[in-house]
Amino acid sequence: MKILMVLTSHEDLGNTGEKTGFWLEELAAPYYVFKDAGAEITLASPAGGQPPLDPKSADEGFQTDDTRRFDADEAARAQLANTRKLSDVSADEFDAVFYPGGHGPLWDLAEDARSIALLEAFAKAEKPSGLVCHAPGVLRQVKALDGKSIVAGKTVTGFSNSEEDAVQLTDIVPFLVENMLKDNGATYSKGNDWASHVVQDGLLITGQNPASSAETATYLLRALDR
Repeated sequence: MKILMVLTSHEDLGNTGEKTGFWLEELAAPYYVFKDAGAEITLASPAGGQPPLDPKSADEGFQTDDTRRFDADEAARAQLANTRKLSDVSADEFDAVFYPGGHGPLWDLAEDARSIALLEAFAKAEKPSGLVCHAPGVLRQVKALDGKSIVAGKTVTGFSNSEEDAVQLTDIVPFLVENMLKDNGATYSKGNDWASHVVQDGLLITGQNPASSAETATYLLRALDR
């Protein structure tokens, strides 16, 4: 079982002068769901090498057993420091793909031609895709075989407008995940803010927020067992 995890290479939080990137829990929790299930994990990013970590996600208040395990895992940290370039990976190599969030993907992966083509290739090959929190935003330009948005007519979730309001970044991000999904023809499903909420529609699996990370990964494993 081979799973590709795709991380952002974008580190600037708009024009705020602050930094963003991927959210640590959204990498660490799925990483160990997959690892403990015996999966072979490959990490990739547009630029390759060390992807930027959202510094806020390293704050003590956001630490979990999984993030602490990752921080203590020399092999995992070495793998993170040497992600493969997205241009060097192919859907043919893997059984499934998973995108952790953080705000970074809204700037780069949502518009990255290689990421778009990769997700389209996984869908065409009928392999499952999992995306959590802001990562469903990377589906913005992805098309299904019929040429329509890959989320059109599907039930999905992702970081909600109310959660974006709560972190006071509504006017900073390039687009709101919830609005984009609705605009592209999806039925948006919302759970309680900050509580785990995962939606599966066919082979597309989406989680709403950081708390949904492990459960989204678990759904992806179940999809592989079908």
